[in-house]
Amino acid sequence: MPEQLSQETERARGALPFGPAEVTGPSMVPTLHHGDVLLVHWGARVRPGDVVVLRHPFQQDLLVVKRAVERRGAGWWVLGDNAFAGGDSTDYGAVPEELVLGRARLRYRPLRPGQRSPFAVARWALSALRPLTARSASRRLRAR
Repeated sequence: MPEQLSQETERARGALPFGPAEVTGPSMVPTLHHGDVLLVHWGARVRPGDVVVLRHPFQQDLLVVKRAVERRGAGWWVLGDNAFAGGDSTDYGAVPEELVLGRARLRYRPLRPGQRSPFAVARWALSALRPLTARSASRRLRAR
């Protein structure tokens, strides 16, 4: 299942170079979780290891978020960090360059309703906002 972004993402993507995107689905766990909000740099240059927003090659009205692994021909080979979720280049091949819309720069994880204890709130505060870099923990885990 591809990691989908909310329909608001497409509407928010306008003339501004940066915009929010809400994540739905499990394909990027542990890097991204359902409900996370990304700050996306639309039209940014993509490098291997970046988390990117792209149009699904077969359903172009569907936006997905994946990790760009390597360039293959005129496109990108993209994978989800959760190998069991599917919905990546192993299913549909390399994604053409024109379907890659932007690069996710930051991840914001909203406070869940059940997180009320001081320990839970402190833990959330320390991890709520994280930059998304090519050297994230999930990439290191996958390389083993």
